Amino acid sequence: MQGTETDQRIGLEALRAGDMQRAREYLSRAVTGGRTDAATLLALANACHGLGDPAGRVAAAERLLAVEPRNIRALLIKADHLAAAADSRSAASFYLAALRSAPPANQVPADLVPDLRRAQEASERYAAEYQAYLLERLRAQGFDARTSSQRFAQSLDIVLGRRQVYVQEPRSYYFPGLPQIQFYDRALFPWLDDVERATADIRSELDAILGEPGTFAPYVQGHANRPQKDQAGMLNNPAWSAFYLWKNGEPVSENAARCPKTMAALRNAPFAQVPNRSPSILFSLMQARAHIPPHNGLINTRLICHLPVLVPGPADFRVGNEIRPWAEGKAWAFDDTIEHEAWNKTDATRVVLLFDIWRPELSEEERSLVVALFAAIDAHSGTKPEWSI
Repeated sequence: MQGTETDQRIGLEALRAGDMQRAREYLSRAVTGGRTDAATLLALANACHGLGDPAGRVAAAERLLAVEPRNIRALLIKADHLAAAADSRSAASFYLAALRSAPPANQVPADLVPDLRRAQEASERYAAEYQAYLLERLRAQGFDARTSSQRFAQSLDIVLGRRQVYVQEPRSYYFPGLPQIQFYDRALFPWLDDVERATADIRSELDAILGEPGTFAPYVQGHANRPQKDQAGMLNNPAWSAFYLWKNGEPVSENAARCPKTMAALRNAPFAQVPNRSPSILFSLMQARAHIPPHNGLINTRLICHLPVLVPGPADFRVGNEIRPWAEGKAWAFDDTIEHEAWNKTDATRVVLLFDIWRPELSEEERSLVVALFAAIDAHSGTKPEWSI
């Protein structure tokens, strides 16, 4: 071991002195003798590079990656080697690995900054070339992003890294085997036509409520008999507020009586009837410039419906990897157990009518069993559950 330490010391001194031949000779001896630490192997790679020995350089980097797979400098050496060999797909994978292994920008060593910038540029160039190639081949087969299958278009975005994969992650109850759909096809819910046609009447009832101070309460509220869970600053925050017509499976009689046209418009909705839990029907209010942070719903046996009633300007809603703008009078149904968030980008209040329905994939037997399960859970506890839509 003493010999390898001496070889390493002599090799490093030679490297600092610019004697690349001597550096490679002694550092190679140190490595052969068992010195496989990052400093020694990277020094050997640098000596090989100085001698115009790309094979020796990449061999040292590969030896380092065998023991430190996320070593940034070794990853960059391997990527450069593959790029020089015109293996762009493999080079791109190593450049990306180096970028993903890098620390925050303010912690990157100064001498590494240009190399990481070069890796970023190379990754972007390879990605653009790859995307152009795939799209050209697909167009030759008749693919059109505007008219072809939107499910396939989303899969292509995922392949190209333009979208992330999101799946159901309910916080309370998961029913397996249901499709992972973010926004549902509006045509599946023809009864929403009646709801949309009633937008003006619903708006008139909403305006009367908005005219009275104190009618809306924060959507996320604490419970005295439960630990406080501040959902990204939304606990007891009036920036996201609600006015309930039904709440957790029970009518809020006084409020519902104030909105007869709204309730009439919902007469054909297939509400998810689960005692102590659903349906809930409410006006959901976002204050000016508010942001509802990413979150997941409680249970995946239902969908959430929105009817935008008051949208004074740009206001967007994301479910999974898809962002849509709200438009007054245009309803949609979505799976709230897939991560979602919202933005009101205007200087005025935005309000949607929000309610929950059964997922259309569930059979009548399955719906009945879900109801029975939660009834048993509540009977065992003897108390109403902590629940919010």
